[in-house]
Amino acid sequence: MRNERDNSALGIIIAIVTCAAAISAAVTAFLLVNEKKKRDEEELERYLDCSIQ
Repeated sequence: MRNERDNSALGIIIAIVTCAAAISAAVTAFLLVNEKKKRDEEELERYLDCSIQ
């Protein structure tokens, strides 16, 4: 009976760690996409400014 509780607790801990890893990966991906979009917009703006002159 004690072994089942240990397995259950271990499963919960693994699930929590997995969820935390998934959330951190999603946040990192979101930040990287936003940063790339920002850089692309700045590059386009510089290109347009230089092509007008």
